[in-house]
Amino acid sequence: MSGMGFNYIVIIFVLASVPPEILADNYTNINLPDDQLKFYFNSFPSMTEKCRNDPDCPYKEHLDSKVCWGYEDNCKPENAYSIPKCPGDHKGWVATKQAQLDTFYTQGDFGYVRDQKREMRILCEPLFLDDSSLECSNHMRFCRGRNIMINFTDLASRRDPIRYKMDVLQEGQIGGYCTLNEGRLKENADHISPLQSWGPEIRNFRKLARRPIPEGDCDVVIEKPTFLMKIDAINMYHHFCDFFNLYASLHVNLSHPSTFDTDNHILIWESYSYQSAFEDTFAAFTSNPLWDLKTFRGETVCFKNIIFPMLPRMIFGLYYNTPLIYGCEKSGLFKAFSDHVLHRLNVQRREKKNSNIRVTLLSRDTQYRRILNEDDLVEALKRNPNYKVRKVTYNKNLSFKNQLRITRNTDIFIGIHGAGLTHLMFLPEWAAVFEIYNCEDPSCYKDLARLRGVKYLTWENLEKLVQEDPGTHPDGGAHAKFTNYSFDVEEFLRLVTVAEKHVKNHKAFKDFIKQSSKKNITSYKNVPKDEL
Repeated sequence: MSGMGFNYIVIIFVLASVPPEILADNYTNINLPDDQLKFYFNSFPSMTEKCRNDPDCPYKEHLDSKVCWGYEDNCKPENAYSIPKCPGDHKGWVATKQAQLDTFYTQGDFGYVRDQKREMRILCEPLFLDDSSLECSNHMRFCRGRNIMINFTDLASRRDPIRYKMDVLQEGQIGGYCTLNEGRLKENADHISPLQSWGPEIRNFRKLARRPIPEGDCDVVIEKPTFLMKIDAINMYHHFCDFFNLYASLHVNLSHPSTFDTDNHILIWESYSYQSAFEDTFAAFTSNPLWDLKTFRGETVCFKNIIFPMLPRMIFGLYYNTPLIYGCEKSGLFKAFSDHVLHRLNVQRREKKNSNIRVTLLSRDTQYRRILNEDDLVEALKRNPNYKVRKVTYNKNLSFKNQLRITRNTDIFIGIHGAGLTHLMFLPEWAAVFEIYNCEDPSCYKDLARLRGVKYLTWENLEKLVQEDPGTHPDGGAHAKFTNYSFDVEEFLRLVTVAEKHVKNHKAFKDFIKQSSKKNITSYKNVPKDEL
């Protein structure tokens, strides 16, 4: 067989856990937003045929389209999920407007997925279908394998807690029965940092003397696809880098109709028991309990299908280290992620009874970056009859799903620099986010808003804000993030008016108002009181 033949075997059979005929009998496993269904079916002709021939298939209206996500080799731009916009000047950045579009698409859109897929190379090659296989993109940013053995026996005697550690595996403690390309393995193990790549782990991959599963070398055999995750769960901004890269990795791994199925396993690569205010989000990706390194301590485990997804702090990665070109916005990948999470968590968009602008001010209950006169700002907003205003604090007293319900039904989202502004990813497409002050970190949420495709504003006249004190960084020295602020009320209202004009002039907002006047999207009867 040629090398091309081996590629075909690996790609087709990775994640082949649910036959298409079984998926066809239970269409709820697809569970994607309505506007993504046609992309799904066009990706899997076998599913299209089964649905077409099945009188009970509920998705017939989504068949036979020419659409594509944007990373397929034969995808025409007019058929792609979305095309980014670059209203800003390209001069000084790239030579042409098209180069500007292409750069943005590669940096922060489905072009990033496309490049990961194109980079995939076999590191350990199978001869037969029962053999192991391992393939990775450059620098081991994304990898996947079949019939892979991982030896966790040393963890039984390890006493130190494991997080961000690069010595979990030693040489030969991960491997498979396949032909190992040692030169390619060594060449791609060059980004050795805990959250930059899977190099610290996969550099220890070795060829096994025999097939581990048929020969009974495994204490445990995992049948279902398993995603390993090294997470950066510091706050919402960083943790959603984890979730976003997990979602993008589903597209890199798009090889079987069960790709988006949640009947899989997620193993978090640390020994701490996972706890997070955002843990509800995992329900968008798996229906099974989360595992960690304690789960298999002291055991040798074989994974029939294993995925090493992209990580949150990759060099030039998504979205923490994204070197975003000037002047572009509206990443389809970010919109698809937002819609995917909201759909899977059943966070619905509520009808509007009128054209009033829903304004949400995010209050912080932290030591620093509090808005000292936020009550004055809220009262000033409430005096405008065109605004429906609420002040919220997103903390443990409000479930994350309820936070998302508020955010999804907000037109103008206001808050000072902080991880809570990551909620902007789940705003309606017509919304505006007003980072009332960026605390001398001008690009963080401005770039995230550009990627998501929502309007961004921040404070312009520094003479019209008052800093409580110089602010002291924990490592010493003055720092704008370690103090609190008051803001001029009139200047604040002026900037909110700019956001209001954007919302009211947005075509999607106008269409939503018309739609809401004709029918209910969802009833208010069962809406929790804290969401109204």
